[in-house]
Amino acid sequence: MTKRRAREFRARGDSGEEVIVRGVESARFRDLYHRFLRLSWPAALGALVFAFLSVNAFFAVVYQNVGGVAGARPGSFFDAFAFSVETMATVGYGEMYPQSPLAHALVSVQAIVGLLSTALVTGLVFTKFSQSTARIVFSDRLALSPMNGVPTLIFRVGNQRENRILEATVRVFLVRTEQTKEGSTFYRTYDLPLVRERSPALSRSFTAMHSVVPGSLLHGKSPEDLEREEVELLVTLVGTDDTSLQPVHARKRYTCADIAFGARLVDVLSVSDDGLLVFDMTHFHDLEPSEPTEDFPYPSPPVNSP
Repeated sequence: MTKRRAREFRARGDSGEEVIVRGVESARFRDLYHRFLRLSWPAALGALVFAFLSVNAFFAVVYQNVGGVAGARPGSFFDAFAFSVETMATVGYGEMYPQSPLAHALVSVQAIVGLLSTALVTGLVFTKFSQSTARIVFSDRLALSPMNGVPTLIFRVGNQRENRILEATVRVFLVRTEQTKEGSTFYRTYDLPLVRERSPALSRSFTAMHSVVPGSLLHGKSPEDLEREEVELLVTLVGTDDTSLQPVHARKRYTCADIAFGARLVDVLSVSDDGLLVFDMTHFHDLEPSEPTEDFPYPSPPVNSP
C-alpha cells in the first residue's frame, strides 16, 4: 500500500485563533477549487492572469523551437508568445499563421486547451462572484446587568445592508476549560440558550439576551471565575438573503474580558421629528453603566473599553 505524504498548513480554529495543522493527507490538486474560492479578489485575479501567461509562455517555447509560424522572426520568443496569445484568445490578426503540419497540430492542441480554459475560468469567476456575503456586525462587547430584576447577558447584531436576512438564527456557544477526573485538561463546548434566537426578518438590529438564572452556565460566576475557566463565547448567525435568496452566515468570538459586568447597551433606536424610526449605528457598540442591585452588586466598569 502506497503511503501518502502528509503536509502541514495554517488554519483558523473553532474560536478564530490561528492553528497549525499537521499530518493531513496531501491533496493539493484536489483542493485547488476550494483554495481558489477562499482567495481574495486581487489574489484570485492575479492567479488567473499568472495561469494565462504561464500557459501561453509554454506554447511560445514550443513554437519557438518547432517553428513553422509564418511572419514570426526565427528564434524570437516575443513573436512566438504573441502568436500563442492570438491563438489562445482566438484573435487571429493574420500577420502570423501556421504553415507547417507540426505548427498546425500545435495550434489545434492550443485551441482545445484555450476552449477548456475559457470554460473553466468562466465557471470559477462566476462561482466566486455569486458567493453571497453578509455585512453583519456584532457589538464589540457583551453587557451583563439586571433586566427586569434578572441578570441578563446582552449583545447586539446589526445588518449593514439595506436588505433583510430572512429567518436569521443566532446561536451562542460557551467554551471553557475543564479538568476530568483523570486529571486531563478538556475544552468543552456548551449551548447557551437565548431568550429568543430567531428573527423572521433581520433588517437593522437584533438584541440577543441570555438570562443568567439558576441552571445557566454563567450563574454565580464572577469575572475572576470566568477568567480562571478561560471562558469564551462563540456566536453564529445563519439566514437567507432576501435579495439573492442565498444563505448567509457570520460569526463572532468573545473572550471573558469582553463581558462588561454592570453595564448595558446604549439605545440606538429613536424617533425623528417626522415620526420616522432612526437606527443610529454610531452608538452601536457603546455601553452605559447600570445601577448595582442587591442581587447584582458588580460596580459599573469603564464601559467603552475592555
